Amino acid sequence: MTRALIDIESITENEKQVGEYLLRYLSGLAAPTGGTAEAMPVSPERFNVYAEWGRPAVTLSTHMDTVPPFVASREDDERIYGRGACDAKGIIAAMIGAAEKLLEGGTRNFALLFVVGEEKNSAGADVAARAPRGSRYLIDGEPTESKVALGSKGMLRYEIVATGKMAHSAYPELGESAIEKLIDALDAIRRVSLPEYSLLGRTTVNIGTISGGRAPNIVPDAARAELAVRLVGDPQVVDEALRRAVGDLAAVNEILRFPVVRHASLDGFPTCVVAFSTDIPALSPAWGEPFLFGPGSIHVAHTPEERIAKKELLDAVDTYARMVKMLQSRAGA
Repeated sequence: MTRALIDIESITENEKQVGEYLLRYLSGLAAPTGGTAEAMPVSPERFNVYAEWGRPAVTLSTHMDTVPPFVASREDDERIYGRGACDAKGIIAAMIGAAEKLLEGGTRNFALLFVVGEEKNSAGADVAARAPRGSRYLIDGEPTESKVALGSKGMLRYEIVATGKMAHSAYPELGESAIEKLIDALDAIRRVSLPEYSLLGRTTVNIGTISGGRAPNIVPDAARAELAVRLVGDPQVVDEALRRAVGDLAAVNEILRFPVVRHASLDGFPTCVVAFSTDIPALSPAWGEPFLFGPGSIHVAHTPEERIAKKELLDAVDTYARMVKMLQSRAGA
């Protein structure tokens, strides 16, 4: 299943085909076991996939979309490779495997929720948050090296937009270079002193994309960059510091804001903290008290060598099933 999911390209905003695959599979699983499966519309061409059995006390959830570029699956004796192997198509497969294991043992009152858009703006999670189904606990799947994460960094995403005036490059004094203004703005951002925190470490800034200009012989009138800031504390402090640094060189447009999240532990599970952000701020509390757990390492996610160990993937099936039962017991389900 992991390889089949990897081989369906689902870069953010193109999740329809993988959603159709999952909806067919879960409908086939739900029909003979007294469950239901449905598409949860997000836009005309995008939808979340939701399945439930009984009255869900616990929901297992992760995302269907991946970052670019598409990388087809391959495997060796120990690992599966390809885009989404650990982030998060292998996790989808493990969660479905856990659902099958629970149903075989007669366990009900749980749900599966697979959402679109996590890698960009959590569009699917935002829609799901407006349509909760009564779940008391949420187990969100991201690659945490099979540990329960006690905390995750927050996120600020920005678009930095500089404007200028076109002119012939032989006479640059007649124009105003948007690219040079953008470079100065980004350099100022890189020099800002940002907060650190003992549990989550330091605030980091990634300049992810830069674009602009029209031709080498034209003074550029427009340029833009996209930034991802990983937060360890108050987002407003960082926001104000970045805006002061940029000043009037460019416009600072906030695209996304997620707070730092602190999670509960589960008895008997090893713990960690992670530097990435998740859909949890959008999904919780609507879908219940959150826990963050998944097989695989974030250190290889978003890379050409993204991979997951087969043993860890199979172990996650049992772990997710055990977590569901523990939380059901806590909920009295």
